[in-house]
Amino acid sequence: MTYDEHVVLVDGEGNPIGTAPKSTVHGVETPLHLAFSSYVFDRQARVLLSRRADHKITWPGEWTNSCCGHPLPGEPLESAVTRRLDFELGLHVDSIDLLLPDFSYKAVMDNGIMEHELCPVYRVIVSADAVPNAEEVGAIRWIPWKEFADEVLSGEMPISPWAREQVPLLVALGPDPLTWPAADRANLPPAAR
Repeated sequence: MTYDEHVVLVDGEGNPIGTAPKSTVHGVETPLHLAFSSYVFDRQARVLLSRRADHKITWPGEWTNSCCGHPLPGEPLESAVTRRLDFELGLHVDSIDLLLPDFSYKAVMDNGIMEHELCPVYRVIVSADAVPNAEEVGAIRWIPWKEFADEVLSGEMPISPWAREQVPLLVALGPDPLTWPAADRANLPPAAR
């Protein structure tokens, strides 16, 4: 993008309280802001992992879930997920479901840079393979969900801090990610409705 995208700032209850340029919200005093995480699956229940590009400000070169991002002010979260999956991974969505409407986290890197996000989590089903955008994604890997979840839960797989927190919550939804129940959109934070 040639312009500085804005993100939605939120209070502790998830109400919108303003916007800020994306370039200013990931530092040592990161304000709570609206984001999303998505887990992309194929029809065999394999999850797509992505390795963050090495020049990313937060967690460069780290393996993580399929795609994360921020909705633009006024943009529905589902539209933001679809937009970022197309931009980062060249993926077109077959279906998208809200799973964890009120997930939030704070994580601090060794250098003090922080992520502080209200970050609903989505399941996305696709039929085609990803075509990563090298500006965003360093590598991709498809892995059976159970294998991935077991490795994360056992600590064998290094993964981003937000994914490390999300995986146990997703595992609690059941063994088959393709049949996880969708959450009610009414449970999204006010800024995301």
